[in-house]
Amino acid sequence: MPFPGGLWWLLCCRRGFTLLRRDYGEAEREVDGEAEEEEEASFELRAQGDQGSLEVSLSQPTRSSSGSERSLLVAEEMRSLIMEKGPGPVEDDPDALVKGWLQREMRGCIKTPWIRPRKYWFVLTPDSLDYYSNNEKGARRLGSLVLTSLCSVLWPDKQLYKETGYWSVTVFGRKHCYRLYTEHLNEAVRWVCAVQKVIDSKAPVQTPTQLLMRDVEEHRDSPEVLEQIYRCNPILRYTSGPLYAPLLPFPYGSLDQSAPGPRSYTTLRDEAVKLFNSLQQLESERDPVPLMQGVLQTCLDLPPLVDEIYCQLVKQTTEPPAPGGQGDLHYWQLLTCMSCTFLPSPPVLRFLRFHLDRTENCFPGSEMAKYACFIREALEKTKGRECVPSLEEILVLMQRQEMICTVHCPGVPACSVAISSHTTAEEVAQELVSRLGLSQSPNLFALYEQSRRREQPVGSATLLADVLTRFENLAGEDREQDPPCRLCFKHYGFLDTDNVPRDSLEFALLFEQAHEMVLRGYVPTSEETLQTLAALRLQSLNSDFSTHAPFPRLEELFPPHVLHARLPPPPHRPPSKCRGARLRAGLLAGGLWGQALAKQRAERDQRLRGRLREEGASTMAAIVEKWKLLQGMGRPEAMAAYVALVREWPGFGSTLFDVDLHASPVDSGPQRLWLSIGAKAVSLYKPGEPEPLDSFGYGCISSFGASDSSTFRLSVEDRDLLFETSQVDEIAQLLNTYLASAGAQRLPRPQEPPTSHRTSEPAVLPQGLCPAAGPWQHRPPVGSSHS
Repeated sequence: MPFPGGLWWLLCCRRGFTLLRRDYGEAEREVDGEAEEEEEASFELRAQGDQGSLEVSLSQPTRSSSGSERSLLVAEEMRSLIMEKGPGPVEDDPDALVKGWLQREMRGCIKTPWIRPRKYWFVLTPDSLDYYSNNEKGARRLGSLVLTSLCSVLWPDKQLYKETGYWSVTVFGRKHCYRLYTEHLNEAVRWVCAVQKVIDSKAPVQTPTQLLMRDVEEHRDSPEVLEQIYRCNPILRYTSGPLYAPLLPFPYGSLDQSAPGPRSYTTLRDEAVKLFNSLQQLESERDPVPLMQGVLQTCLDLPPLVDEIYCQLVKQTTEPPAPGGQGDLHYWQLLTCMSCTFLPSPPVLRFLRFHLDRTENCFPGSEMAKYACFIREALEKTKGRECVPSLEEILVLMQRQEMICTVHCPGVPACSVAISSHTTAEEVAQELVSRLGLSQSPNLFALYEQSRRREQPVGSATLLADVLTRFENLAGEDREQDPPCRLCFKHYGFLDTDNVPRDSLEFALLFEQAHEMVLRGYVPTSEETLQTLAALRLQSLNSDFSTHAPFPRLEELFPPHVLHARLPPPPHRPPSKCRGARLRAGLLAGGLWGQALAKQRAERDQRLRGRLREEGASTMAAIVEKWKLLQGMGRPEAMAAYVALVREWPGFGSTLFDVDLHASPVDSGPQRLWLSIGAKAVSLYKPGEPEPLDSFGYGCISSFGASDSSTFRLSVEDRDLLFETSQVDEIAQLLNTYLASAGAQRLPRPQEPPTSHRTSEPAVLPQGLCPAAGPWQHRPPVGSSHS
């Protein structure tokens, strides 16, 4: 006989409330579950003041070891931190700092506005956060969260309040997380402040690994004691089993997932355990390079894990089952990459150096000893990296060798330079200046990151290994990029262009750099002069005219923007102000009219391309006719004539930056200009105009600096000029360079910039080198150039 509908409804509701009740009822048994989870911790965290004996065996923990010894350790820890409370009234607890009713999110329960959670009576003491079923006499304590210096608390979330109507208080403990809720913001803030105050009052905790590291350092001159320490404490030696807790203490709680980066991480403790699993995979990996780079990238994203990975690698390279085997060497190779990328904290560094000395003494002349010697030398030079080593660099480090870096020089063959993970751009620039015979030149030189779309000077203190890693990353992101990124050695600042010998290598660099600026449109001159320059370029490349001579592409001889300027502008249709007309246009664009319009645009583009080919052919014919007139001119004379024509522009020898000028607050809008920085003056040009709008000698400049990350301020006598640009750092560095080269002191800035973009102090520079620059950043296409 079927049940009546009302009875079915009653049974379903009864069952549903029973399920909810069981969820809440499980809280009464949570104290047992929490104790069991506390027992699963791998290592006992001890307060810094506890000086327990280290002459005990701290074995590698396993999941199955749940005997009385481990329970005793946890029980002793709980008793040392929390005093047992009697059956007296909860409200009369003399140790209570804060107490009150709060709602707690249960396990597996999602906080929703239509399910009202059960309230509990919470009591905060100097040692723990406890909750009870009620506040009456004899109430049973349902749970307790031990508070240590590693605990953390999150402030109330406004977004969660908008969604649920509750303010949250989240407390992260050793193995538990209490998510508490209240309807009043002031109450939530009161609890957060009180819990944070208790956490701040706790002494730092230390793991057995830290205590043993200190003990090893104290007895490093006693071989017998050290052998006993290593023999009695397997935590310091190699293990083939998994690691269930990190070797160093980490704060409890989740990481900030809003940090930039493609990866998402959990807690530091979980990431440390995952990294140990990755290290163990290295033993059997045939190609360990990608896995090594992944470990290094995690350490770069999460700097607190650097010391942990060092400790794990020291552990796995201490008394391995097969010293010098493939798995053991993989650990040493990763340790080599770590030493060239990250510098550990002083305690871990001392422990690492002791481990290196111990390895060299135990295995003299072995591969491990060679790696230990290489690591010790690398640690003396490592100061931190912006990027993890590239795949090529990791392969080189695994062989303890140097990389070969190719630097391109305009007009001369590329130079190959041997670099290490610690080689800076200044060191390479000094070597190239000496190798190319430019030591006596008064001009300044620098390395540039160069691609098809941008050009960026490399700061003197920048590690070239980081630059090569960026090139590798960009090649992976844009495989169709042609040509790829490369390093180029060029002039950075011109102090004297008149006395450069024509038969010198520097004059060839000057000629190539002048031609590059002509092609970019940074040398304003007539079209007739541009054709003459193109003919001189052909004469310098191929000598006299010949039908069999190789012809470069037109865009390699003549500025492309001049040809595009000859084309008629596209038809401009003002947007309709009528909403109905815009709606009809949108509907028509999606139908047959849209296809017709697309066809018209394709035909117009085809006509423009045909017109562009015609203009290019006529321009090339004019260039060839001028080339024929240069019969008999040698290559040095053609180069000299080319440079002489470019030098007729007053801005020759300066560096140009595309800026937007805000002259005064009442201006209708910014004005696009060229900011020209030379050895003697700073000038403003209207793009394409040969004469400057204004020019300021360095004696007229009272101050300069960065107002913010995209605004450069230049104070000239009684007025301030504000320039909007993405190259604030480059402008300030170049000004300081010219001031330092002239032996002047840096001028004061009008105000301290609110961001980290600040002009650097000028220093006495080596001959022919650019100043130190800040960290390289990805920016829009560079609009600066040398003329």
